[in-house]
Amino acid sequence: MNGIRALSGKPVDNLTVDAIRAAEVGVSDLRIHPETLARQAVVAAGHGNPQLADNLRRAAELTRLPDDEVLAIYEALRPGRSTAAQRGSPRSASEPASVVSCAALVAEAAEVYARRGLTA
Repeated sequence: MNGIRALSGKPVDNLTVDAIRAAEVGVSDLRIHPETLARQAVVAAGHGNPQLADNLRRAAELTRLPDDEVLAIYEALRPGRSTAAQRGSPRSASEPASVVSCAALVAEAAEVYARRGLTA
């Protein structure tokens, strides 16, 4: 499939039912690689859909975070669930610059939520 690989680095062509039965496929083999999302963003932008392209780029950033951080971001972005201080911004201790677009979105959401009275 033209070099497309899972988050684990395995080529997606190796992700078969037989490989699953043989326990050769793990959870990280089933997660999308950030490069794949970046490629999809390029296609979306090229077809005149900049909003989808931005979402795909943010999704690529999120693949670099642990699941618990992604879920915390999701929970904080739900209206009425957190204060502006609790919302903070997404960041990864191992890669502080890896979530720049997501951090900008969370900051923008915090401003809008405060303005509209949607904070806890």
